[in-house]
Amino acid sequence: MTDTDKDKKDRKDTFVTEITPRSEDFSRWYVDVVRRAELADYSPVKGCMVIRPYGYAIWENIQRLLDADFKATGHVNAYFPLFIPEGLLLREKEHVEGFAPEVAWVTHGGDEKLEERLAVRPTSEVIIGTMYAKWVRSWRDLPLLINQWANVVRWEKVTRPFLRTTEFLWQEGHTAHETAEEAEEETLRMLEVYRTFAERDLAMPVVAGAKSDSEKFAGAARTYSIEALMGDGRALQAGTSHNLGQNFSKAFGIQFQGRDKTLQYAWTTSWGVSTRLIGGVIMTHGDDSGLILPPHVAPYQVVIVPIPRGNWKETVLPVADRIRADLQRAGVRVKLDDSEENSPGWKYAEWEMRGVPLRLEIGPKDIEKSAVMSVRRDTRAKESIPFDQLTTKIPDLLETIQQALLDRARAFRDEHTTEVSDWEAFRSLMEGRPGFVVAPWCGDAECEAAIKADTQATLRNIPLGSPRVEGTCVRCGRPSSVKGWFAKAY
Repeated sequence: MTDTDKDKKDRKDTFVTEITPRSEDFSRWYVDVVRRAELADYSPVKGCMVIRPYGYAIWENIQRLLDADFKATGHVNAYFPLFIPEGLLLREKEHVEGFAPEVAWVTHGGDEKLEERLAVRPTSEVIIGTMYAKWVRSWRDLPLLINQWANVVRWEKVTRPFLRTTEFLWQEGHTAHETAEEAEEETLRMLEVYRTFAERDLAMPVVAGAKSDSEKFAGAARTYSIEALMGDGRALQAGTSHNLGQNFSKAFGIQFQGRDKTLQYAWTTSWGVSTRLIGGVIMTHGDDSGLILPPHVAPYQVVIVPIPRGNWKETVLPVADRIRADLQRAGVRVKLDDSEENSPGWKYAEWEMRGVPLRLEIGPKDIEKSAVMSVRRDTRAKESIPFDQLTTKIPDLLETIQQALLDRARAFRDEHTTEVSDWEAFRSLMEGRPGFVVAPWCGDAECEAAIKADTQATLRNIPLGSPRVEGTCVRCGRPSSVKGWFAKAY
């Protein structure tokens, strides 16, 4: 082990007590927050993380909210096997070529060598397509709208908790349709579900648009994405929706008898988001003190900290417990921190670091006033709230915080989005981490690759509804009719 490797191992194995300032080292700040807030930890399995209860609670809230959105659009949940026979995987050649470097293989069952290798799913188009071929017989069987919550494995070389790990949790929707128009409508509908969720519940503004052919999903006819901007000016692909055309249907025989009695291939889609959304929340909202969690997904929306003075267990604690119960009945997720080993000041810092949106402080003087002192995590603004207004005012205040976080993140994105048409200006901006750079692009894959090679920037997407504008490509000078959103990205 080299000295550098040893230093890295020592940093991993040491409990984080201080959080590196964002301005000093954003990457280190991110890992410090993940570990100090006990969201996740490194595991003995290379590239894999352990999601700790506080981090998993965020994921549970994401699941709950998104699952309701899926069911509201007619989708149902199912579960498909983790293992995919090699022969099945090879039936969709383009898909296999796209994922081949990341596929993990099972070669033995116990002590016996398997006759056929099994892939550990990197995604489930193959196994689900095989089952859809059994289930779909007539146009009356369509549309087939299924989602699964699952884990997948992609053998990543460089990993970072939540953002990119060898194993991660996600949902993947897979649908089959009677017509090309229905499949495209579904693809865009689910992209809009993701966009709405990201902004409504994560307070994370995103750009929804079409990926270039070079960036689309292996085997897809078209790929769409939502792209967010992190606090260091790098972009994050926060979700994708793929129109698969008839590519997978033809590979796996998903056929049905049409209304005109002819045998036709179904039109299919797939779409997914993963635990990287948690990483997006951290990097969109966090500050030097740690996490700032949007109330919609925070494990605890409110923490109550009683002030232990005098006979506080007989005077203050019962009132604090009654407030907790009242807020819970009002639908608020509440933590009452009545632990005795740490001071109120320590608790304030600890729950700030964990990103709880609102803190309520209550001591003997507050009880005399029949009020509690509230402190917002996002602005640290304080306000005294009377006892009899808590169950109405706290939910409203949480929604105010939710909207304020979205507004602040949107303002940051807008301030870090620059439109250019000159190549030297483009290159100059990309020398730092400026955010999104919007520029005319010719649509050529070789030109796109040259931009990436010269600047490390990738074309994130072309926003939906973008007007066609006649101009010249920022890189090669050829005619251009679209403007792409470029950025360095995670």
